[in-house]
Amino acid sequence: MTNVRHNWTKEEILNIYNKPFMELLYEAATVHRQHHDPNSVQVSTLLSIKTGGCPEDCGYCPQAARYHTNVEGNDLMSVQQVKAQALRAKSTGSSRVCMGAAWRNVKDGEEFDQVLEMVRTINKLEMEVCCTLGMITENQAHRLAEAGLYAYNHNLDSSEEYYKEVISTRGYEDRLQTIDNVRKTNVTVCSGGIIGMGEKIEDRAGMLVALSTLNPQPESVPINALVAVEGTPLADEKPVEIWDMIRMVATARIVMPETQVRLSAGRTQMSREGQAMCFFAGANSIFAGDKLLTTPNPDVNEDMKMFEALGLNPQKPFTKKVQPPTVEAAESQFQALGEKPKWTRPEHKIERNEIAKQQSKVLK
Repeated sequence: MTNVRHNWTKEEILNIYNKPFMELLYEAATVHRQHHDPNSVQVSTLLSIKTGGCPEDCGYCPQAARYHTNVEGNDLMSVQQVKAQALRAKSTGSSRVCMGAAWRNVKDGEEFDQVLEMVRTINKLEMEVCCTLGMITENQAHRLAEAGLYAYNHNLDSSEEYYKEVISTRGYEDRLQTIDNVRKTNVTVCSGGIIGMGEKIEDRAGMLVALSTLNPQPESVPINALVAVEGTPLADEKPVEIWDMIRMVATARIVMPETQVRLSAGRTQMSREGQAMCFFAGANSIFAGDKLLTTPNPDVNEDMKMFEALGLNPQKPFTKKVQPPTVEAAESQFQALGEKPKWTRPEHKIERNEIAKQQSKVLK
């Protein structure tokens, strides 16, 4: 078995990423088979429980309030609506539901209490529950854990250096602090990033350094290809080449051997053959359903046809870790503290973000 290392350097990761393609694939596939069932792929469903109106300026995101996109905002969904969506996802083969809310950070109050009830409800359906709600405090992480949360997603997005070229309203350290807060509970960590935002290969390696040197490493690492959306600052970026996606998946697999590498956004631009090579290189999770929060995603029936053609089986829930118990709200040991943490706002100027914001004002 390959030992898990936490001291990877950027130079080492670049050397892996730039290996001759067939050699890279072989090494990644070998590591994958040492730690995972190569014919098992987890199917997850990503559900936007609160869409649009986000105060952040992430250059890739159509949910940012300051950009003019075609995303229709909606208030927080009800527990009943989320349960219905979860049951639908379960019936089509999903073992995990990931709930995303377009918030900068979690605030104690009725809406967070409602999200906690959503977590309890889905966990009782014997499905893994993941949330991506923005930055959270240690106490909020404990409240999610008590409700039965299986994983918390908080992507690093890119390297620390390139992050500043994409986002100006939050700091990289806050991302790492949120992950650290989650680590103080029994909730697993899901953290990855996006390629195709104009970054260099060195930035991709830098992101993998940041993730792989966490101890423990994240249990899940989503690898997203940018889906360029009209109205966002990154609207004119060219689609990521499939070879770049395969290299990124393979490199992530080698440096994080026990992690679930998630083939995430951008699959609509990939052929079946391209996705098959990603699975061979170590990807063992996909998101199913017609949307990933707000961007297009392959139809679940097409995914099942692909699974059949490749001989892949949907991974059962709680394969990697036992199901967490659910503590009812009335029995919770962790109560709302009304915290108001001082999450950073670097607020440096990113030219393309400023241009998109000004164009939005004209269009509105």
